[in-house]
Amino acid sequence: MKPPPSTSSSPSSSSSILRKARLSPFLFTLLAFIVFVTILYGEDFSCIFSQLEYSSLSGPPNSISRIKKNKKLPFAIGEAEEGCDLFSGRWVHDYSRPLYEEEECPYIQPQLTCQEHGRPDKDYQHWRWQPHGCSLPSFNATLMLETLRGKRMLYVGDSLNRGQYISMVCLLHRLIPENAKSMETFGSLSVFTAKDYNATIEFYWAPFLLESNADDAVVHRISDRVVRKGSINKHGKNWKGADIVVFNTYLWWMTGLEFNILQGSFEDEVKDIAIVSTEDAYRMGMKSMLRWVKKNMNPKKTRVFFTSMSPSHQKSIDWGGEPNKNCYNETKIIEDPTYWGSDSRKSIMQVIGEVFRKTKVPITFLNITQLSSYRKDAHTSIYKKQWNPLTKEQLANPISYADCVHWCLPGLQDTWNELLFAKLFYP
Repeated sequence: MKPPPSTSSSPSSSSSILRKARLSPFLFTLLAFIVFVTILYGEDFSCIFSQLEYSSLSGPPNSISRIKKNKKLPFAIGEAEEGCDLFSGRWVHDYSRPLYEEEECPYIQPQLTCQEHGRPDKDYQHWRWQPHGCSLPSFNATLMLETLRGKRMLYVGDSLNRGQYISMVCLLHRLIPENAKSMETFGSLSVFTAKDYNATIEFYWAPFLLESNADDAVVHRISDRVVRKGSINKHGKNWKGADIVVFNTYLWWMTGLEFNILQGSFEDEVKDIAIVSTEDAYRMGMKSMLRWVKKNMNPKKTRVFFTSMSPSHQKSIDWGGEPNKNCYNETKIIEDPTYWGSDSRKSIMQVIGEVFRKTKVPITFLNITQLSSYRKDAHTSIYKKQWNPLTKEQLANPISYADCVHWCLPGLQDTWNELLFAKLFYP
């Protein structure tokens, strides 16, 4: 009787089989393909896995989630709570606030000092943002200053971003001796210096980010606004070398349903101006910003943020108020969690969502729109320095000159910086 077939092979036959497997044309081809793809797309893979999480870009109810980074981001010292959306929550009355007093911060512009200009109430200063199901990290001024040691932090955008910049300066300045800090302005650039830290916090006026006919930091009240296509380097050359950049741009694009885009140069005798939809114009601006970031910011050493649209409260009918009124005399918050004002264009939020969804550029989105929309009480209204003397007709009707765009300091914009703090250190 023949012995049963062996279930094992001899060492020599096993070695032969392994050699054949190693030399298999299929395995060799597969291995070569993997190596080729890794080399060809290695940079893209790195970019993909370095992305941050963006939330609620399209406004309620839509949201966009991005792949989180798989390694520590610059400046990060911890991680956010799992599943925590810092931008979804409610306002809680808190008498431990404000985080500083108006009179103790000499850097607040007179357009934002509401108490100095006669605002009778202070309730707008006593609100704290409480995310659903998690906590917003407490702002630590010492940690922020130590992190900025030897660094340059830069806010770029319009007057709303300047308000957030001043808020950050007010949150930090009292830790610095009087003789060790300064504030200087050089045209479009304002620079707060903390000398002992060899650090600067800066603001650069560029309401469209690109070159425009509204680029003068003082004289820029132009109704027929024009932006030059492909011109971000005009301003961008002044942003290079920053370690943390916070961009914003929105309000200045809102001139109607269409916008003027200059194809050539402002120096051209005959200007080639294309009229496009506001959404297409804004999309061009967003793409230009992201290209600049990709080319000029090192994701291993720097961080970039983009602050979403700051809502205005020009139409009280939006929140169930009387027709033909606005934020004037409003001292209560909006408690409807689904509220979305008509002055905040969802189509623009959708553009941001579309552009950010497609990019591989690591940038953190600060979605302040919804949480700020509840705060009809927090605007400067009539309590500010006026650009021009008020007429008798205006004085008789305060609604006619109430500023429902900008925000009192201290106030809402301190929360924007608390959110920036949280995303910087606990992404």
